[in-house]
Amino acid sequence: TILDHMHLKCKCHGLSGSCEVKTCWWAQPDFRAIGDYLKDKYDSASEMVVEKHRESRGWVETLRAKYALFKPPTERDLVYYENSPNFCEPNPETGSFGTRDRTCNVTSHGIDGCDLLCCGRGHNTRTEKRKEKCHCIFHWCCYVSCQECIRVYDVHTCK
Repeated sequence: TILDHMHLKCKCHGLSGSCEVKTCWWAQPDFRAIGDYLKDKYDSASEMVVEKHRESRGWVETLRAKYALFKPPTERDLVYYENSPNFCEPNPETGSFGTRDRTCNVTSHGIDGCDLLCCGRGHNTRTEKRKEKCHCIFHWCCYVSCQECIRVYDVHTCK
């Protein structure tokens, strides 16, 4: 993917950018562009079925598209024949502890947000009091004195 998206980048050298000498090189694509491209490939991956059939050299396995109604995948498409593990629920085989009781960010729309991380199960909210150092003052020379404050936080955890 990176090789396919390499592009030519050039820079001009000379007085006031007059381009008397031009230097060009192949540059790799922006990381975000590669990520977006691979995510699109992942989202449009084709589900395949493994078929076993006997040939003169023995049993041979081939891949066939599971759904004939969809356009068959090309050599450049992603394919899969096993579903991804479900990381929402605990699974000792994959080492996943699931997301139940995980702390989530109620304001985030990213992967740490309660909607996504809690897999649609919702979340609980509890109030937590924490002792923290506050009102710290640096004394010359050479120590810092702080007061201890109690702060109240809302903690959100997946159901």
